[in-house]
Amino acid sequence: MSSKATFELYRDRAEEWRWRLVAANGNIIADSGEGYRSKQGAKRGIASVKANADGADVRVVDDG
Repeated sequence: MSSKATFELYRDRAEEWRWRLVAANGNIIADSGEGYRSKQGAKRGIASVKANADGADVRVVDDG
């Protein structure tokens, strides 16, 4: 088993492209949250997450 998370790229029931980030233990830890019309669009979404998430701040939001 791999020791790193893996991005999976797939088509959903509506024939749209989506991605999900799967941990080494098989748990889904993130997903695209939207469908993309093209595989390339979904790949750009993955690239955006990779570029923007590294070193991202954590903000705690209290609702009350």
